[in-house]
Amino acid sequence: MYKCEACEGKNKEVAVILDNEGYTSKLTEPGIVTVYEQNRENCSWQPVREKGFSADAGSLVEIRQKISGLMDFLGGCRVFVAKAASGAVFFELQKSGFSVWEITGRPAEFLDGVIEEEEAEVKAGNSPVFVIPEPLEISPKNYTISIKEVQGKVPGISSKKILQHFIRTGDFERLEVVCDHVPPWIKLDAVMTGLNCESEKTGPGDYLVVLTPKAVKS
Repeated sequence: MYKCEACEGKNKEVAVILDNEGYTSKLTEPGIVTVYEQNRENCSWQPVREKGFSADAGSLVEIRQKISGLMDFLGGCRVFVAKAASGAVFFELQKSGFSVWEITGRPAEFLDGVIEEEEAEVKAGNSPVFVIPEPLEISPKNYTISIKEVQGKVPGISSKKILQHFIRTGDFERLEVVCDHVPPWIKLDAVMTGLNCESEKTGPGDYLVVLTPKAVKS
């Protein structure tokens, strides 16, 4: 029987909150939390457990009890996907060390991409020390960076590793990001840090993402 060397010996799990149609749901809305595990034989994803979940009603004590029950259900899984992430559940996930993704769609469409990005970040962390290029200031407080170019020079480095710290701490009025796809985490971080996030396809396999503070017109 064929066994994928990349999957063998690993137990990869991703939790997703879904609506009744099987699409990702918002963390603030009732849904079904399903934990998917990657099959070690053929790299396919299978649901291994699921739990109905709703934390949008009840007293503060009741909401905390629901979140505690969710954490027990998730067990060792530390990757969570939702259509939109905010509120008490989101902050509890972050506090507990989860990697939270914001994606719209069905799990079959994005699970491979999520785990690849997660593994790229781990590999980059285990690689020899290198200096990650920072966005280039092309005019006062206006920056640009090409994720594609950086990843071409440093294979395996994740988009988060390249850019997340700058987005969360940088003092800029405009940041242009060139990439081959729009990293889902960027939109979530933009919301968390009070930024506008606009994206457009500029060519085959080319996207431009523009981040600006909400108080500053782009």
